[in-house]
Amino acid sequence: MLNSSLLSLLIWIPIIGGVLVLMAGDQRPVLARRIALLVSVLALGFSVPLYLDFDSSSAAMQFVELRPWIESFDINYHLGVDGFAVPLILLTTFFGVLVVIAGWEVIQKKVHQYMAAFLIMEGLMVGVFCALDALLFYVFFEAMLIPMFLVIGMWGGPRRVYATIKFFLYTFLGSVFMLVGLIYLYIQAGTWDIQSWHQLPLSLAVQKWLFLGFLAAFAVKIPMWPVHTWLPDAHVEAPTGGSVILAAIMLKIGGYGFIRFSLPIAPDASSALDWLLIALSLIAIVYIGFVALAQQDMKKLIAYSSISHMGFVTLGLFIAFAIFRDTGGTSGAALGVEGAMVQMISHGFISGALFLCVGVLYDRVHSRMIKDYGGVANTMPWFAFFAVLFLMANAGLPGTSGFVGEFMVILASFKASFWFAFCAGLTLILGAAYSLWLVKRVIFGEVANRNVETLSDINAREAFVLGVLAIAVVGVGLWPQPLVELMHASVDQLLSHIIQSKVQGA
Repeated sequence: MLNSSLLSLLIWIPIIGGVLVLMAGDQRPVLARRIALLVSVLALGFSVPLYLDFDSSSAAMQFVELRPWIESFDINYHLGVDGFAVPLILLTTFFGVLVVIAGWEVIQKKVHQYMAAFLIMEGLMVGVFCALDALLFYVFFEAMLIPMFLVIGMWGGPRRVYATIKFFLYTFLGSVFMLVGLIYLYIQAGTWDIQSWHQLPLSLAVQKWLFLGFLAAFAVKIPMWPVHTWLPDAHVEAPTGGSVILAAIMLKIGGYGFIRFSLPIAPDASSALDWLLIALSLIAIVYIGFVALAQQDMKKLIAYSSISHMGFVTLGLFIAFAIFRDTGGTSGAALGVEGAMVQMISHGFISGALFLCVGVLYDRVHSRMIKDYGGVANTMPWFAFFAVLFLMANAGLPGTSGFVGEFMVILASFKASFWFAFCAGLTLILGAAYSLWLVKRVIFGEVANRNVETLSDINAREAFVLGVLAIAVVGVGLWPQPLVELMHASVDQLLSHIIQSKVQGA
């Protein structure tokens, strides 16, 4: 009985919990925090059976729920998960708890609204990963922008209004093109069911238009170069919790959208335009890596490094077409797609942890500028340990999760082109450069600010949050097999879609 409504529970427990937190009011912040923690832990607890009861040997959608929603237009409340959705849902509920704990003492203004926004956003993001009805997907996809808009706009920095408007315009305008594509597919298929669209024959010209519509929405979300400029501004102005969720979860929705829509619905167009996506991915990996080197703001540096590392996601997904054309096999293609998924999960852990580390320093010194620090290891040794670990993972140190996904994608790239792999491999140099530069100047450099000499080390709450993330980063780095096995059958099914032409009459 629980499994038959498990996905609904994962969606609606955080949303209803957010409403309850709002009802606690501004005068009872302690109650608001406690309800938020209870609800987020409850959601995490319900996500455990999702993993334990998931049959990783099957590519079929599991935990399926199907109920009529708007019957006159054949719109259904249709939910289900596969090997791509489950790890992303687990990542979402995992960070839901950590964000509540991280903001426990830091947020003092309108606590109930802050906690409620994150809970509602958590439920909506889970809905994106569960939705099998296209219109339901679109509703969740758009609705999750609202809580993040409010989080940045209400608890952000001095330029928060500019950042929120830019964030909203980029993400909203991109998704308008996707909506046009969804409506066209509904007219052609007579249903909003996403899985039915995977079987729909379409001409190459139509596929290309659909692909470009999906690209407009998902490229902004990842974000890909050159539609990435909203992300650094949003990260810099967002409070720590907003930056964490934005980097750890929201960016992954772009990669998930390519997997769920672009590749299986428009495989011929994806194959014909793979050169474009590969080129944009390599530009992001290399060029944005150099941009990260030039940053003086710690948050901006991490934001640009996120764009660079997310380039591996799109590279891993679209390199599959080049590999199949060159080799006629799918083994290398499977390695690239699985590497892209591992990279998404790994980047969630690492980027979330790095933004939390910046938040720890900002709460004490009220500056994000690298020049205002130095010698932090002398007064905050435990913090320095965690920060260096996460920065080394960000650079792709073997034994951490940052190495696994990038290595898999680079290895797959070799099967398509040496130069693809060479350009992607430059991230190992660039990542090490900006990460070690940050370590040198902030953690071990000369003290530039006398306030640093009086800093207190991380407390038990901060140590718990960073410690849990450290275990996750090292755990996936040393033993990625459970994560890979979870998605293996779904990857094989996706590849069976993309290698088969869906052009009408082909």
